Amino acid sequence: MTDTLSELQARDLVALSTDEQALRDALGAGPVNFYIGFDPTAPSLHMGNLVQLLFARRLQLAGHNPFALVGGATGLIGDPRMSGERTLNERDVVEGWVERIRGQIERFLDFDGAHAAQVVNNLDWTGGLSAIDFLRDVGKHFSVNRMLAKETVSARLNSEHGISFTEFSYQILQAHDFLQLYRRHGITLQHGGSDQWGNLTAGTDLVRRVERVAVHAMATPLITKADGTKFGKTESGTVWLDPELTSPYAFSQFWLNADDRDVVKYLKVFSLRPLEELEAIAEEFQAAPHRRLAQRVLAEDVTTLVHGEQQTAQAFAAAEALFGSGELAALEPGTLASVTAELPIAEFPESVLSDGLPVVDALVDSGLVTSKGAARRAIKEGGAYVNNCKVTSEDQALTAQDVLDAGRAGVVVLRRGKKTLGAARFTR
Repeated sequence: MTDTLSELQARDLVALSTDEQALRDALGAGPVNFYIGFDPTAPSLHMGNLVQLLFARRLQLAGHNPFALVGGATGLIGDPRMSGERTLNERDVVEGWVERIRGQIERFLDFDGAHAAQVVNNLDWTGGLSAIDFLRDVGKHFSVNRMLAKETVSARLNSEHGISFTEFSYQILQAHDFLQLYRRHGITLQHGGSDQWGNLTAGTDLVRRVERVAVHAMATPLITKADGTKFGKTESGTVWLDPELTSPYAFSQFWLNADDRDVVKYLKVFSLRPLEELEAIAEEFQAAPHRRLAQRVLAEDVTTLVHGEQQTAQAFAAAEALFGSGELAALEPGTLASVTAELPIAEFPESVLSDGLPVVDALVDSGLVTSKGAARRAIKEGGAYVNNCKVTSEDQALTAQDVLDAGRAGVVVLRRGKKTLGAARFTR
């Protein structure tokens, strides 16, 4: 077995753990059964969940046995947030999200071979548990004083929102999961984000109290951005793993736009390449940051992991075409539709093309310029483009021949200067 813990530490993936030497010995002694939990509080996993999925994959590649828990029970309640009570989702909605998330998890772990992964649902052991049995057999092991000390609970108690008994009880349910997984599958390690540390240690304490054995917990650091904005968020919102919610193009652009101050850190967390190779990439990047090698490697690696090689190739081809290094007409209609959906866009009925739509109007309506005068200046200065072709006349108009196939609608890609993009979409 490799020294798994040292590898994780070298990638800055361990913020907290229970007894480090005992954990190192356990990981070095042979296969460890471990788990990570995901609550279906949305129809898709997101960038924060990706940290844990790849953490689990690293442990599996090191010879350990992963269990992915999808919280059909805890998803009905939701882990307390600093901002206030969650809206409780209907049971059938949560059940649908359980299946969607199960499918996403299955793309990251190997479900065959000696260390085959398994997906479990905590509703299987919680759904039939009576309130009396839960309070007698599980609740009696928890000190309310200690539960109140949890950061999120303490913050909520001192806020105008307060906290319901439902969300207050969440940490008991998560701890109960660890106990059940220890009994059912011999699981002795749970990992999660450092914001979950109170819940993780509640589980290790419960197993110790009930079963008289020591089990382990590990927490990854919260990923941060150098500019102070929240990791995994863009101007348009959360970066999801579901391509219907965040297109492969937008997903790859998130990584390509990584700040120079962050990108080497992200490579260690999100790329499966050996550390020695990442160090060489980092050296080359630091010698010539303008080439953005680290960002390109990061975007290619992570987009391929999440969306596959074909979608990654299409996303990169779309980026090249948008900025004038590729052929827009060669893009698949679905790719073109998802790419232009990320741009400032003006909507028009297809009928306007019969008489021609002035490019000046399209530039204004798409938000690329603030006025027709500014549009004319951009054209006069050679800085306006239609489908990567320079606009040479202030009177130029868009016609049906300019429209590219984007599935249910046709589009024209507009550009001002080298990097400012927009689009006109024509309803059929």
